[in-house]
Amino acid sequence: MNEHVIVTDEGATRTIIMRRPEKKNTLTQDMYLAMSDAIDSAQANPKIRCLILTGRSGVFTAGNDIGDYLKAATERADMARPRNSVIFLQSLVNNRKPIIAAVDGIAIGIGVTIMFHCDYVVASTTASFSSPFLQYGLVPEGATSLLVPRMMGHQRAFAMLVMGRSMTAEEGREAGFVNQVVPPGHAMVEAEKVAREICALSDEALAISRKLLKLPTEDLVRRMGQEDHFFGERMRSPEAITAFQNFFTRKRR
Repeated sequence: MNEHVIVTDEGATRTIIMRRPEKKNTLTQDMYLAMSDAIDSAQANPKIRCLILTGRSGVFTAGNDIGDYLKAATERADMARPRNSVIFLQSLVNNRKPIIAAVDGIAIGIGVTIMFHCDYVVASTTASFSSPFLQYGLVPEGATSLLVPRMMGHQRAFAMLVMGRSMTAEEGREAGFVNQVVPPGHAMVEAEKVAREICALSDEALAISRKLLKLPTEDLVRRMGQEDHFFGERMRSPEAITAFQNFFTRKRR
């Protein structure tokens, strides 16, 4: 159990809540493992038919904890061991059950990556989406270099993943990765309605249909491996280390 990740089962729905409000729900290594376990353990549980992923305190997640990036970049780490964020993303890729994102407030970095592994996204009007990887000298992750252009087209994907431009909830709906835009504080309520609608469907037909709609898992895993190779190299680059250090310098001012 992780104090910053709350997992609850109600009816046929498992809800995974990121709760680290003092840090805008930035994700620690332990949080990644806790969320990964919550997703993986649902796969063999026939009572769980749908998953909801959300945040607390009007924030989805501000992404990876930059302190963890700096630590990994400057310490001697086992390069053969996958980062916990990759373990979490692998769980999303291998997940066989519908997953809904309920987004209030900011979704940054891996917070946006999550959207493209979800089956349904509910976002409040306060939601915003940004992937500022290149601002830190990094590259896209989680097969987004494959998924985002496929959904949004190359130009929109370039603006988001390369230029780091943010999107509002309404722009996300226009781009195709947000299903519903709702008033502030209503994302979770609407997500629960969607979950009940999904859980009322034929279980077997749902699983088959979802699989047909998704890209082959092996394609996603292959692209994730390519991205992770470059991500690991870039994370240890002088450019990235300087960007991480500058982040903390700006925060102290």
